[in-house]
Amino acid sequence: MSEIPPLDVSTLERASAGKGPLEGLRVLDVATMMAGPWAATYLADYGADVVKVELPVKGDPMRHWGSQIEGTSLAWKGLSRNKRLVTLALNVPEGQALLLRLVKDFDVLVENYRPGVMERWGLGPEELHASNPRLIILRTSGYGQTGPYATKPGFGTLAEAFSGLSYITGAEDRPPVLSGYPLADGVAALAGAMSILAAVYWRDVAGGTGQVIDNAITEANYRLIDYTMLDYEKLGIVRQRTGNRLGDLAPRNTYETSDGEWVAISGGTQGIVERLFRAMGRDDLITDPRFLNNATRRANVVDLDAAIGEWMIQHPLAHVLEVFEQHQVAGAPVNNIAQIASQEHFRERNLLQVIDDPDLGPTSTVHVHPRMSVTPGGVTSLGGAIGRDNDDFYLREVGLSADEFAQLREAGAV
Repeated sequence: MSEIPPLDVSTLERASAGKGPLEGLRVLDVATMMAGPWAATYLADYGADVVKVELPVKGDPMRHWGSQIEGTSLAWKGLSRNKRLVTLALNVPEGQALLLRLVKDFDVLVENYRPGVMERWGLGPEELHASNPRLIILRTSGYGQTGPYATKPGFGTLAEAFSGLSYITGAEDRPPVLSGYPLADGVAALAGAMSILAAVYWRDVAGGTGQVIDNAITEANYRLIDYTMLDYEKLGIVRQRTGNRLGDLAPRNTYETSDGEWVAISGGTQGIVERLFRAMGRDDLITDPRFLNNATRRANVVDLDAAIGEWMIQHPLAHVLEVFEQHQVAGAPVNNIAQIASQEHFRERNLLQVIDDPDLGPTSTVHVHPRMSVTPGGVTSLGGAIGRDNDDFYLREVGLSADEFAQLREAGAV
């Protein structure tokens, strides 16, 4: 593998924030860890005013997660970008009373406590809607608000397993594989953000009301593989692990090049496969009875992979990509994070931008995605210190007096 220089953030475009489509939408993020807060981050990227609530002193557990630089979590920086950061303890009466006061001025509340906890604190949907009938409440949990598993501990890792995703992921002769990243949380976060926007549309455009969204991490991830249930229902097929192959089409795999790199290929159409064979200089494979169409290729996938792999291992990555470009073959290099940092395509699209952070200095952050032409949103800050915005929020915006604020602090509520 060739030497790759470290990311030079001075070469990146400066992060900026244009008008966002969600300006005016107010979100109170009382969730912890990833799936719930991540949904709120997507809204913040598009201009929503997101106020992130953490426990006083301790903060969100994400602050202690992942790589640290002088006590600062790098994962926290991106997950909590564009949010105002305040402290509030929901497990004390003073904090509970304050939350019910706060929600009157918000459109959305995001929480991901274990089902029953918010109710035990007197902060269930009934109490919240008594304070604000228009409030949209996103409740993210491992297994959902109902069912025999509802109150079990539920994390993204468990959701990957329980949803069936892990069972079909990995090599045929190896154990099930969990993602090397919090995939399940990310999927649930996207589902949560989408559902909030749908609820806002119904409330504000269709004349609806506030409502509760039950976002089960397990079900969000099952939705990714739901058509495998039809295989089982109609044909009795229980899909098994097939490594990088996909039972629906062939070829679909990663293949090693002569310089130790890897290339992914997807034969999504007959035309792509025929162009691949021509790129390999193997026109004979087009008429080979084993590879005439997707059905025959699936039946002979071992021979197919062997033929492609034999050609691939004879050529370096640069040559493979050049030949694929000439023949319009659907293939892509398998990039590691260092290669992404130097990838010309990502640089041209400004995948990464740079923002000045008081803790880390100039720091990269991913561009808002998807991109909007008129209301792009943007990035104004990364995650910061615990209670960074307490004074501005509670004293100036909420209107607490200095004495009230001091009393709440003494009670451990803020």
